[in-house]
Amino acid sequence: MAPTDSANFEALNVLLKASSKDQVVALCQQAFTVGQAKSVPTQTVSQVSSALSVEPSEARQLTEALQALILTCLQQDLSDSASIQHIFPPDFHQNLKNLLVGVLTEHLPQWKTQAVNNQVSLPQMVDFDWRVDMKTSADSVSHMSATTCLLQLKVQNVPKHVDRVPPVDVVNVELSKETLDTMLDGLGKIRDQLSSVAAKP
Repeated sequence: MAPTDSANFEALNVLLKASSKDQVVALCQQAFTVGQAKSVPTQTVSQVSSALSVEPSEARQLTEALQALILTCLQQDLSDSASIQHIFPPDFHQNLKNLLVGVLTEHLPQWKTQAVNNQVSLPQMVDFDWRVDMKTSADSVSHMSATTCLLQLKVQNVPKHVDRVPPVDVVNVELSKETLDTMLDGLGKIRDQLSSVAAKP
């Protein structure tokens, strides 16, 4: 269904059964998380159905309606409450509209970032740490030491399940000064090229 279909907004009225704002937020987050699936997973339908005490068909329609609403906001790059309010029809439940507008305004920046990141099909570096280490040779003839850099990378794997956050792997790398110089030179060229591309109108 298209995001602005009246059937979508009618399906959103099921949220009036929600017990709290936190539950509405959780349902919106869940709808966004499973948004990459071709259809709403059966497990998600069951969870929503149980949470709101509604039929599975209503749970599925609600999740699809939330997905369509969030997608519309992301595609149109809506971020402020005034622009989001214009999506809803004039006769939509006022209190529910205010609640959804508030949830969307608060969470759209995070969802936009996640949506962009999910377009990347390779593992992503989420954090790193480093320290300098001194290695000493055990050779009895001559004692030689070399300074190295120990680099720890935290890499998040490619998502395999739409309803699960992929695990983060830790990779430890030892770099000599020469190797580090070469890597930094290459990273500097990459930075310059990215800056050049970003500066183009």
